[in-house]
Amino acid sequence: MCRLVAYAGPPVFLDAVLIEPKGSLVAQSLAAREARTIVNGDGCGTGWYGERPEPGLYRGILPAWSDANLASLCRQIRSGLFLAHVRAATSGEVSTANCHPFTLGRHLFMHNGQIEGYETLRREVDGLIADPFYRHRKGTSDSEAIFLAAMAAGADRNPVAAYAGALSAIARIAPAATLRFAAVHTDGERLYAFRWSSDRQPPSLYLRKRGQGLIVASEPCGDNASEWSAVPPQSVAIADRRGAVRVVPFGIGVGEAVAA
Repeated sequence: MCRLVAYAGPPVFLDAVLIEPKGSLVAQSLAAREARTIVNGDGCGTGWYGERPEPGLYRGILPAWSDANLASLCRQIRSGLFLAHVRAATSGEVSTANCHPFTLGRHLFMHNGQIEGYETLRREVDGLIADPFYRHRKGTSDSEAIFLAAMAAGADRNPVAAYAGALSAIARIAPAATLRFAAVHTDGERLYAFRWSSDRQPPSLYLRKRGQGLIVASEPCGDNASEWSAVPPQSVAIADRRGAVRVVPFGIGVGEAVAA
């Protein structure tokens, strides 16, 4: 399982969130505390918004703890909305194309979780991606398939409904498979942090206010864990670029009815 962090709020240097705190995302890449996989060394990446609508993106197959390019970028880039991810591969080989975040136009997406038995389901799941979006399929992971299936289902208009629809369609393909989905999607204006699973045992996901901003993370970092609150299972936290957040129910048969 992977680890992820997202930030929305007043612009900060990326290293203030991704590197400097005790137990930061980079530290979690070597020693995660709330994951089945302690080491997340199958690549890393970050996506950020600057002065243009489309985000910047950096991905690489080096472990985050030894990626000097990632550290240098984090020291130099300031942003008011960014995502970062360290990978422990559950499907798809170790390659840049399978590293998170994934991007399409102004959208960014990253995921911690899996489609159980994806290697035997890949052809059917990929069939959920409409042709105009399938040409953007660069890797072989289940995470990228979920992202593009949701984009094809209208994530540019209503991410909550689109991801609920995509997960519902995957569940119909493989009703016995366990689906786990802790993920973040953003269009550069709003940030959507999902925590859901078909067996109601979703991967961990937390929220914390940082000044006037908001941090979303797979596990708490910093000196005071009491400042963090868990995103409730089967829900999605929706935040704007000012860090204002609301939490609503999410899931198959629920997300479709929730306005974005």
